[in-house]
Amino acid sequence: MNQMRDELLDLARRASAKAYAPYSGFHVGAALQFADGSQLAAGNVENASYGLTLCAETVAAGSAMQGGLGSPLVAVAIHGGRPGADGIAIAAGAPVTPCGRCRQMLEEMASQGGTDPLVWCAGESEILELRLSELLPYAFRKDNLDG
Repeated sequence: MNQMRDELLDLARRASAKAYAPYSGFHVGAALQFADGSQLAAGNVENASYGLTLCAETVAAGSAMQGGLGSPLVAVAIHGGRPGADGIAIAAGAPVTPCGRCRQMLEEMASQGGTDPLVWCAGESEILELRLSELLPYAFRKDNLDG
């Protein structure tokens, strides 16, 4: 499990270099791991109209869903911070966790495969490990629409 965690966190870290963050200067990378072994990573995409900004997790989830990755989601890694000389984020302080919108996006993807993925969030000296259900204990799901 540590090998998958380290590999996925490194993929998220490298994805942070692709972030488009000219306004905040805060680069975030997210990496997704699927049951079939496939992986996908993305960086955040900011916009001058701040409300249109897309978090790295949302970009990754949207790309996976549009790309037809139907394998169940088993793990997520998040890495964020100010970019270094190579553009890759240097984690600072507490671990960066997904915002509420991203938690819901990841939940939608996980519910399609019936999984409760591990989520690893990197900080300067700490890696937070939780299940998605711990980050979003009362998720809004398809079942809520059927009642």
